[in-house]
Amino acid sequence: MAFPKPEPGLVVRYSFLWREQADRGQEEGEKDRPCAIVMTTEDDQGDTVVIVLPVTHTPPGVPELAVEIPAATKARLGLDDQPSWIIVTEANRFIWPGPDLRPRNPGDASSVAYGLLPAGLFTQVRDKLARAIELRLARAVKRT
Repeated sequence: MAFPKPEPGLVVRYSFLWREQADRGQEEGEKDRPCAIVMTTEDDQGDTVVIVLPVTHTPPGVPELAVEIPAATKARLGLDDQPSWIIVTEANRFIWPGPDLRPRNPGDASSVAYGLLPAGLFTQVRDKLARAIELRLARAVKRT
């Protein structure tokens, strides 16, 4: 099957590259993880550019810069039952579909998607991301 259409709120499995890793010269993420698409645009060549935020089990140092995913949403998406947060200060930017998308089922590109965040939860993510950008705390790592 084909890759799903990227849209804001879609949670995908992706090899996320943290800013600290990129600053050390790494080009590949160390772990495949759920990531939330927060924005899609089209570049001058007509390619779809996607920005994703990582989901992590590590509690945020600054709670205002993350959004906890409710247990019911995690269950609906098929994620584990440990507490998880979407971090709004870290992002990856890439052309869709990129080589760092990771299907959960080998050979099935559509299995990169877990599903959509509820609208209210996505609004929280969007608003916290906007605040982090305003405070100059958010940074995107451009991937190839």
